[in-house]
Amino acid sequence: MTRRPFVARLALAIALPLASACLPAPARAESFEEKVVALVAPHGPEAVVEVALHDLATGETVLIRADEPIHPASTMKVPVMMEVYRRAEAGGLGLDDEIEVKNTFASIVDGSHYALDVADDSETTLYKRVGGKATIRELVFLMITESSNLATNILVEKLTGEAVTAFMKELGAGDLKVLRGVEDDKAVALGRNNVGTARGTMTILTRLAEGTAVSRSASDAMLEVLRAQKFNDGIPAGLPEGTVVAHKTGSFAKVYHDAGIVEPEGRKPFVLVVMTRGIEAEDASRKLVADVARAAYEHVVR
Repeated sequence: MTRRPFVARLALAIALPLASACLPAPARAESFEEKVVALVAPHGPEAVVEVALHDLATGETVLIRADEPIHPASTMKVPVMMEVYRRAEAGGLGLDDEIEVKNTFASIVDGSHYALDVADDSETTLYKRVGGKATIRELVFLMITESSNLATNILVEKLTGEAVTAFMKELGAGDLKVLRGVEDDKAVALGRNNVGTARGTMTILTRLAEGTAVSRSASDAMLEVLRAQKFNDGIPAGLPEGTVVAHKTGSFAKVYHDAGIVEPEGRKPFVLVVMTRGIEAEDASRKLVADVARAAYEHVVR
């Protein structure tokens, strides 16, 4: 066997650790927060993105700008649903009670009447039933799964915004405020809008996932409604195919939100709320929310 000269062997022994020292250190894995910042950056300084993540398996919570008040858009319909089920559990109404389908509502500003425009609603069949009746259960389903504005206003008038807001405070989400239904233009002009935060929305969804929002049976029933959501271009679009998500979206000009309970197979769920404003194109907002959901899934489901 040929042996290297001692000097050569000594040089090699010195060179190897020196070479190792010159190698770049392994790249540090980005945290979930860093990934979110990187995803938001291309949308410019006008973009505001609030994120709240809670993992029911580990108890971990991640909050990014999650306490900043924001217009909740149609995510406010989740608190309305929860107050319906609370009232039903208390015996104040029955889910199969029938209620008049109407399209005239009183402004919270002065009581003057206004009507919703069917062209601005994502669900249109209910307008054909004005003057007839629908069950409260049916109105809740249309309000959540197809984001019916008409069903929402009928239910808010029945429940009152004050009662919905009071229940949110009872659940630990006092920063969620339902002042009114949809398209009360006089209230909008005065800035009297519903209020939400990512943390508050995460709080009530966590209660739902835990089965403590009203009762286990009521929570399970509400989760089934949320799982039937028809608009799935936000959180679900960023997750592995087939992942179950119980969620509610909300959008209008430069505002897009998705808030849900993600149910990966074989583990406890996690709650994810992504609320955005200041992004011009809604398709860009939807993609951003899907990308944040993908990063959240990779962070949680390791």
